[in-house]
Amino acid sequence: MATKSKLEYIWLDGFEPTQSLRSKTMIETDFSGNLADCKDWSFDGSSTLQAEGGSSDCVLKPVAIYPDPDRLNGFLVMCEVYNADGTPHSTNGRATIDEDDDDFWFGYEQEYFLWDPETDLPLGFPRDATPQGQFYCSVGAENAYGREVIEAHLDMCLEAGINVEGINAEVAVGQWEFQIFAKGAKNAGDEVWVARYLAERNAEKYGLSIEWHPKPLGPTDWNGSGMHVNFSDTTLRTCGDEATFNKVCEEFGKNIEKHISVYGAHNEQRLTGLHETQSIHEFSYGVSDRGASIRIPIGTVDDGWCGRLEDRRPSSNGDPYKIGAVVISTTKAAYS
Repeated sequence: MATKSKLEYIWLDGFEPTQSLRSKTMIETDFSGNLADCKDWSFDGSSTLQAEGGSSDCVLKPVAIYPDPDRLNGFLVMCEVYNADGTPHSTNGRATIDEDDDDFWFGYEQEYFLWDPETDLPLGFPRDATPQGQFYCSVGAENAYGREVIEAHLDMCLEAGINVEGINAEVAVGQWEFQIFAKGAKNAGDEVWVARYLAERNAEKYGLSIEWHPKPLGPTDWNGSGMHVNFSDTTLRTCGDEATFNKVCEEFGKNIEKHISVYGAHNEQRLTGLHETQSIHEFSYGVSDRGASIRIPIGTVDDGWCGRLEDRRPSSNGDPYKIGAVVISTTKAAYS
């Protein structure tokens, strides 16, 4: 008897300044489970701000596949968007990665809020003057809100084969974080986007949404949400040279706009110089400095200046494809 499989094709739309996730299901008979056997598919780009109504077909090209932990015989198929003429669509951030190989390793720290649509506030947001701080890595019903939601999301990611390396409650109420590690900018971007997709779909079951905005509570004393990017290549992992790390950091300082332009919309609301951030108008780096633009982890120093760097500027709604692309190009420029 033939087996019917559900392939959920996932892509990024054309909304500005922050793209949204879209998906639709294809039913395949006796599907192998292999990426090579995923067909290209089209969609109505006029409904996603990616085409005009008179010529609305955009093409989905599968680039990564994962088992769907929420469906029987299901698969999650991450896709790039192409124009009908075979060129990458202007909204295709993955196509901006010119150089990509497993030499660059990425670790993304994705912060976000569980959001209650009924109150239009974070889940569990206090009605009194309770200050932030007690919620970070907390336990107990008066501190941690929505643990069952994020635990379900963690299990879904692990069952899908996404390399989540940890989760924790964050500084603000209803704020959480997951961390993803992958080799290669495209692989890392694929995993972050599919993890975001699963977070959104899982939250539906609880009547909640996921808020990716970097400062959803506005100009208050509550932390915003970032997506710190940890990165390394063979040089950084093996050089044993403080001067090399400083040279890379200095190169990042020469290319502030290049990076900020792809680090996420509304990031100026988060990068104020307060709440563990450096001002968006300044650039700094330092060992173990969470108030700097780039932190040099103490572990890197302890290991004899072999390890990684952490750019703390990317926001929670940043595109990991575009972030990875500029991290690679700027790092390589530092060596030339």
